[in-house]
Amino acid sequence: MSGEFAMYTAPVLIAGEWCQAAESGRFHPVNPSTREQLSQAYPVSSWHDCDTALDAAVLAAEQLNACPASARAQFLEHFADLIEADAKSICALAAEETGLPIHPRLLEVELPRTTNQLRQAARAAADGSWARATIDTSANIRSIHRAIGPVVIFGPNNFPLAFNGVSGGDFAAAIAAGNPVIAKAHSAHPGTSQLLARLAHQALQASGLPTSTIQVLYATSRADGLKLVSDPRTGAVAFTGSRSAGLTLKQAADEVGTPIYVELSSINPVIMLAGALRENSAALAEEFANSCLMGTGQFCTSPGLLILPEGADTTVFMQHSADLFDSKPIGTLLSEDTEANLRQTTQELIASGAKVLTKNLNCDPARFCRPNTLLAITGKEFLLQANRYQAEAFGNTALIVVSKSTEETCQIINSLEGNLTGSIYSAIDSSDDTDYNQVEPILRARVGRLLNDKMPTGVAISPAMNHGGPFPASGHPGFTAVGIPASLIRFSKLHCYDNVRNNRLPALLQDDNPTGAWRLINEEWSQSAL
Repeated sequence: MSGEFAMYTAPVLIAGEWCQAAESGRFHPVNPSTREQLSQAYPVSSWHDCDTALDAAVLAAEQLNACPASARAQFLEHFADLIEADAKSICALAAEETGLPIHPRLLEVELPRTTNQLRQAARAAADGSWARATIDTSANIRSIHRAIGPVVIFGPNNFPLAFNGVSGGDFAAAIAAGNPVIAKAHSAHPGTSQLLARLAHQALQASGLPTSTIQVLYATSRADGLKLVSDPRTGAVAFTGSRSAGLTLKQAADEVGTPIYVELSSINPVIMLAGALRENSAALAEEFANSCLMGTGQFCTSPGLLILPEGADTTVFMQHSADLFDSKPIGTLLSEDTEANLRQTTQELIASGAKVLTKNLNCDPARFCRPNTLLAITGKEFLLQANRYQAEAFGNTALIVVSKSTEETCQIINSLEGNLTGSIYSAIDSSDDTDYNQVEPILRARVGRLLNDKMPTGVAISPAMNHGGPFPASGHPGFTAVGIPASLIRFSKLHCYDNVRNNRLPALLQDDNPTGAWRLINEEWSQSAL
C-alpha cells in the first residue's frame, strides 16, 4: 500500500482494552518486496503505556494464580482455532509486512507450526507434569514450579507467526505456565501482531481468563525498553533478535536479577568428512545450498559455516555449490536493516581475506535483497582471525573453511563460540568413524543440538527439541525456546512447602492427583494419588 498515510496510529492493547497509545513517536512498516511504506501508522509508546501495562500485568498475575489450569488450556486451544479460521488474512498481511511468501512458507508451514505449539502448550498446562511436583512424605516437604509473574516478550522479525510475541513459542510457554504476557511486537510486522492480538483477546474473553493476561505494545524508546525489562514488576524476559540489542537488554535485566532468556547469534557449523564427500558430493552440495538459501538464509539455524577437508572432492563440491548459489533465485530480505547488516558483514568477511566463489552479483533494486554469496578461506587463515570469520552473516551468505587435517578441523571447532546447532556428515561405510570420534566431542561441547547427516535448518516442534545452546547462541545453555514442556520451566519459580497442610497446598501437591500428572513421590515417579 502507498499513498496518503493514516492520521491516527493503531491502538495498543493495555489493561484489557484497545486504546490509543500515550505515544512518543510513530512509525510505518515497510513492504520488503517493494520498499514502499505501508499506510497504517503505529505508535512508539511512552513510559506511561509501559507503566500501565506492568500494573495491569501484576494484577493479572494474581488473578491467574486463582484460575484453574484448564482455563489456560482452553484459551490456548481456542486461540489456535481462531488463528486457523483467519489463516488467509493473517498470512496475507504477514507476507505484505515481511516479504515472506504465503505459499508454502506462511500458510502451509509457519501457521500450522504456530497452532501446533499452542495446542502442545495447552496439553502441558492441563496435565501439569511440566511443573515437576516433588513430594517427600517422610519429611512432609513438597515443591513445584509455579508461574514467575509478568513475562515481557520481544519477538523477532524472521518468524512473524511462530515466534511472534503474541502467538509464538515463548508466548505459548509463558501462558501455559500461568503468566501474563506483555508482548513487544516487532516493528517490521506490527499489523500481523495486532491481528493476532485481536484473536488472542477474543479467546481470552471466551475462556474467562483475566483480560489483562495479554497486552501488546508496538515499540518503545531504547531507554523505556531497558526500563521495562529491569522494572521490579517484570517476572522474566524473552528475547529473540540481534546480538547487540539482546546483550543490551540482558545487561539491564542481569543488573537487577530478572531472568532473561535471549537468543542472539549462531552460525551453526557443518562439518563434512572426507568419506561423506567421496560418496555423495553432488547431493551434499545441493542439500547445503538449499539449506543456506531457504528463507533467504534468515533462519537462526541456517548453516553459515561449512568445514571441509582439503582434497579433490572438496574442490568439486565447492564449484558445484557456487554454481548452485549462482543459479538459485535471490530471495527477499526482511528489512532495510537486514539488508544493510548483511552487506556490511559480507564486505567485512571479504576484506578480512575470504575469497568470493559466486559470480552473480546482481539483485533487484526494487526490493530488499543481496546476491547469494558463497565465500571460502583456508583453515590456517580462519584460525588467525577466528573471531572475525565467525561473525553471523544473517541472510543468504555462507563461508566455507578448507581444513588441511582432522587436527586442524578440531582446532577450528575449538575456536568457535557457542552455537544453536552443529552438524557432522560422515561416510555410510563407516570409513570416517575415526575422524568423527575426534571431532564430535569438541563440537558437542559448543552446540545445543548435534545433528548427523542432516542440515540444521529445521526446528521440529518436539518435546525432545533443544533450541538453545552455549553463549552467545542463547543466554543460558540449560534452557530451550522450543520443545514443550521443557520450555515452560523458563517462566517459573520453584516453590517449596514445608509441613503445610494438605488443603493449603497447590492442587498438584495435594494428596489427590486429579489430572494424573507425573509427580516425583519419595524418589519414584508416579501418577497415583497418595
